[in-house]
Amino acid sequence: MIIPLGDGAAVATSVAVWVLTSLAVGWLAVRWSDAALDRVGPVLRLRPWEDGGRFWVRRLRVLAWKDRIPEAGAFFAGGSAKRSIGRPTAQALRSFRRETVRAERVHWLLVASGPVHLLWCRPTVGAGMVAFGVLFDAPFIVVQRTNRGRIDRILDRREPDGGRGAS
Repeated sequence: MIIPLGDGAAVATSVAVWVLTSLAVGWLAVRWSDAALDRVGPVLRLRPWEDGGRFWVRRLRVLAWKDRIPEAGAFFAGGSAKRSIGRPTAQALRSFRRETVRAERVHWLLVASGPVHLLWCRPTVGAGMVAFGVLFDAPFIVVQRTNRGRIDRILDRREPDGGRGAS
């Protein structure tokens, strides 16, 4: 703890930081280019054991609860809601896939920001804040990975390269 605060003030500060960080990352995310969203990189790349998102459907029953979590993709101008694809053209699927990448990156960045709370929280409170970040963001990450796997399977059936560009 670099900035000494009592537990109540530390928790209040952490709540404010979580909200501000979420807003800042969300605001930046709507400015990411399509080219940046076509590349998933090592963190977002679906792993073989995920079986194209089927693992999450089988083990966590994602399809039973995914529609109950909040959707904030359209909160900022230029953002896009992810509740439905609309008409599932190849272009709409590729666009929706980019939105799953954008959303997953946002939630991973929020998880990664968790340790900053250790600057003003004592270790046990800070660990609680990090745990909160992981537990809060994990369902959103799982839903995006599941959706992207489903979309990839559809695109793979329709287009030889899946229409995904560099992954």
